[in-house]
Formats: sequence, structure tokens, C-alpha cells
Amino acid sequence: MSQRTSLLTPVLIVGCIIVLVSFAIRASFGVFQIPIASEFGWVRTEFSLAIAIQNLAWGIGQPIFGAIAEKVGDRKAIVLGALVYAAGLVASSVSTTPEAHQAFNWLIGFGIAGTGFGVILAVVGRAASDENRSMSLAIVTAFGSGGQIVGPPLAEWLLTFITWQQVFLVFTAMILATLLMLPMMRAPVRATKVELEESLGRILVKAFRDPSYSLIFLGFFSCGYQLSFVTAHFPALVTEMSAPIAPGGWLDSIGISTASALGAVAISVIGITNVAGTLLAGWAGKHWPKKYLLAGVYTGRTLIAAVFFMFPITPVSVIVFSAAMGSLWLATVPLTSGLVAHIYGLRYMGTLYGIVFLSHQLGSFLGVWLGGKMYDITGDYTLVWWVGVGVSAFSALVHLPIRERPLAATAA
Repeated sequence: MSQRTSLLTPVLIVGCIIVLVSFAIRASFGVFQIPIASEFGWVRTEFSLAIAIQNLAWGIGQPIFGAIAEKVGDRKAIVLGALVYAAGLVASSVSTTPEAHQAFNWLIGFGIAGTGFGVILAVVGRAASDENRSMSLAIVTAFGSGGQIVGPPLAEWLLTFITWQQVFLVFTAMILATLLMLPMMRAPVRATKVELEESLGRILVKAFRDPSYSLIFLGFFSCGYQLSFVTAHFPALVTEMSAPIAPGGWLDSIGISTASALGAVAISVIGITNVAGTLLAGWAGKHWPKKYLLAGVYTGRTLIAAVFFMFPITPVSVIVFSAAMGSLWLATVPLTSGLVAHIYGLRYMGTLYGIVFLSHQLGSFLGVWLGGKMYDITGDYTLVWWVGVGVSAFSALVHLPIRERPLAATAA
């Protein structure tokens, strides 16, 4: 046990820091929507398409980086991801047309794939013992939430004295700095003899033939839809749809005096409550079937989103919604990745989870792009919000038939 702990500790620490920085940058892009669109006179759809492309590239890149990590090594995959991430940020900082901004977001999306959950969770999953795996995955995921806590306010603060282009360069330096810690990130290949003898192609065929894998894939779609829509559009939604903040009220007294500031703080509140929610999900995943926990998470999201939009949007309701939704925000990640590892083993967890994550990012693409498109058509976010409520309810249902047993035992 002590040997396993010594293996896990540096891997866990470095993995948490990389995910923290990667997600701090990623979570901040919604803050740039209005400044960039205003500077160049773009319609909302143009910026939304760039972020949607970023999310799609992230999803496409996730199984690719998972396979790279399993073929040539985790650290080489992370280095490649950070370099691509940096290149995308630098190129975006000098782009002046929507087409260029959209093209360079392909690089940013692939960079997130190389420095995000897919690769890092696979490394930590292999380094952790069976008993501690669920909580270890939850801790890394919680640090992703930590990035969401610090990213938007950091971007908002930096924008008060430097341009958005310069903020992108600051973010470039941040992601490259994480590479200095990579020498500490080593993890063993912790897999059974049968898993080690199986080829990637063979395990993929087995997974694709398993109905449970398809259900996990379909269920992760709504997670991406809701999370990316809120990250990209909620600050703008709050700015435009929330009732004014009362002068002298409790929000004003803590420095939140404008709807724009409220939108950035809302994303941070989601991140704060998500830390507790994700850790709770990791703990619960050790004690109860993950498929039922996932169904419960999606049911909770459905109800929270529906109730929020059924009543007038006020500063107080924004904070309450953010806290409630945040408690379920990334709770799906340790449960879904843990479910994949439990059913299909650890050897190719990065690739298998990466393919499932593609569904998440297809949802992300649709949520971000459709949010901007429907805003330009209708002038508000009402329709696209209710679509999100519907797909969340769908995800709650599709997790129930999953057979939560190791694939070898199921096939026997």
C-alpha cells in the first residue's frame, strides 16, 4: 500500500495542476465573447462557432491523444498537447477575422485534449489502487473545477488593464509552465494479464459490440451540451436577461455591481460548489452502482435547469442556480470514467474514455453553436435552454439499462 501511495502522490499532484491550468484557460472563453465580438463587429454566431469548433476538436482529439499516450507515453502526449494549446492561443491572439479565429480554435481544442481529463485521468487511474481509484479520479476532476473557479475572474481582472490579445499570451505562458513538472509524472501500466495481451483493436471491437458502451456514449452527450452552453453563453445570458442588481444590496456590498461581473462570478460559483459535488461523486462511486448515480445526477440537472428558467431571472436566482448546478457539474466525469475502467479495464482506458468523451464534445459543439445561432434568430436563449433540459432528461434514462460488470465476466 505504501508503494502504491508513493507512486500515486506525484502523479496526482502534477495531474491536478495540469488540469487546473488547462481548465482555467478553457473556462474563461465565455468572458471574451462580448469584448471580441464588439471589437470586430461580429454577430454572436461567429464567436459561438469558434468555441463550438474548439469543443468539437477537443472531442475528436481526446481518443487520438489517448492512443498516443498508450503508444508512445503519457508525458510525450501531454507535451504535444501543451505545445498545440500554446500555438492555438498565440495564433488566436493575432486573428482579426471570424474564419481565422474559428480555424485556430481547432488547435486550442486539440491542446485541451492533450492536457485535459482523457490523458490525465488515465494516468491517475493506472497509478491508483482499486480501492482509491474512484476518489483519485474525483480529486483530479475537482481540480478541473478549480480551474473554472479561477479562470473567468482571472480573465475578467486581466481585461481591466490589458487587451484580450495580451490575456491570451498570458494564458500561453501558463500552459507551457506546466511542462516543468512533467518529470514527476510517471505511472505504471496497472492492468491484468488478459488486458495486457489484448490489442487495442480487439478491445475496441468488444466495446463497440457491447450495448452498455453505446449507452454510456449516448448518455454523455447532454453533459457536454449543458456545460459548454453555460460556460460560453451564461455570462452573456446573465448580462442581458437578469434583473438589475440593487444598489446597496448584498451583491453590491461584495463588489458585484454589474450584470457582467455577476456572469463571471456565476461561472466561479459553479466551480466552487462543483469541487464538493465532484468529490462526493467520487466517494459515492466507491459505494454504489455508478449507473444509478449518473442517472440521479442527470435527473437533478434536469430539474434545476427547468425550475431556473420557469421563473424571472434575478441576481439571487442566478447565484442559487449556479450553486445548485455546480454541485452536479463535473460529478459525471469520475463516475463515467470510472464506469469505463470498471467494465473495460485499465489498459486502454484513455482511448475508450476518449471515444465516450467524443459524445460529450459533440454535445458541447451543439450547445455552444446552437446557443449563438438561436440567439441571432430569436434574440434570446429560451429555446436552446429547453433543448438542454430535454437532452438531460434523456441521459438520466439511458444510464439505467447499463450492465455494470467487467466485460470479461459479462461475456463469459
